[in-house]
Amino acid sequence: MMLVMSNDKPARARRALYDDEHEAFRDSFRAFLDSRVVPQYAQWERDGIVPRKVFREAGDLGFLGMEIPEEYGGGGVSDFRFNAVVAEEIARTGTVSVGINLHNDICVPYFLAYADDEQRRRWLPGLASGELIAAIAMTEPGTGSDLAGIGTTATLDGDHYVLNGNKTFISNGHNADLVIVAARTERDSDRHGGLSLIVVERDTPGFERGRNLEKIGMHAQDTAELFFDNARVPAANLLGKPGSGFRSLVSNLAQERMTIAVASVASAVQSLEWAVEYVQERRVFGRSVGSYQNTRFVLASIKTEVEVMQAFVDSCVTELVAGTLTPERAAMAKLAASELQGTATDRCLQLFGGYGYMTEYPIARAYVDARIGRIYGGTSEVMREIIGRSMGL
Repeated sequence: MMLVMSNDKPARARRALYDDEHEAFRDSFRAFLDSRVVPQYAQWERDGIVPRKVFREAGDLGFLGMEIPEEYGGGGVSDFRFNAVVAEEIARTGTVSVGINLHNDICVPYFLAYADDEQRRRWLPGLASGELIAAIAMTEPGTGSDLAGIGTTATLDGDHYVLNGNKTFISNGHNADLVIVAARTERDSDRHGGLSLIVVERDTPGFERGRNLEKIGMHAQDTAELFFDNARVPAANLLGKPGSGFRSLVSNLAQERMTIAVASVASAVQSLEWAVEYVQERRVFGRSVGSYQNTRFVLASIKTEVEVMQAFVDSCVTELVAGTLTPERAAMAKLAASELQGTATDRCLQLFGGYGYMTEYPIARAYVDARIGRIYGGTSEVMREIIGRSMGL
């Protein structure tokens, strides 16, 4: 089996999911993280935001908008495996608050799928270069995973939409130049109808950002409340057809959930590697912690669980690339991987003893960062509902 050497230890077996081009891309992206992100990350965690220049640097090196056509400055490659590489390396370096995954995997696909020619010329070059940072605003104070319950309204007035409403928990909320807002443009007897996607630009009158929300983890990820008070947005900023917003949102949820699943497994693998390294060095009662049967059994169980989970998630990524991934399979991957991330990180932290509770140890940050995996992108409970309904229940 061929081994791919990375900057951390030990070397990892190369997976069949990737070919040489993906691994070369991995090496380049990891070098970018090690030089431009990791050294400053602790300060960004204290600041509560990642500097905008990081997106520009990532764009300059080709790490943004890999699917965006070359004519607009992107990579011109429609292959989610490159996105998966980015998600994995961000997870392995513990720099999960960097909003590149959100920009690439969750926001850019809406522009690619639904923007008209004028919008593509206007926005895609900036999204590829990092000059424009994207966010998506679905969640409201009274609605979480229930997209049909969205109450923000957008009323057509001449050649503008007038937006009114609030959004919350919006990642990249302060950095974003383009916010894809899910709003109700028409009343419809069908709760899933009448929603549209409207792109709100940074300096739109009536658009205000609230405080940077304080979270238990992912501190460098700016997360904002957004307020729309008679915000006037050009009708030309409508993304897709009026009333098609719900279908558009649902169509990209499988990819969003796969990004979370990929990152969750990578985080669990990294926590395991940190633990294995630590227990070999740390001594208790004259012996290394790793020499005790309990330690070996705990780590052997985690190793088995992450290997099994990696195989399942890789198979789902293969299906996503082929266009055959079903919503319920994506929900299974997201549910299982995020749940494993939480339990594996917790068990690994326990082996660090008191040092695992100290924030200077990356396992401590991984522990609190992991908790959001079972919430965003649809809670574990919502994933179970999706899976259950697919079974005819």
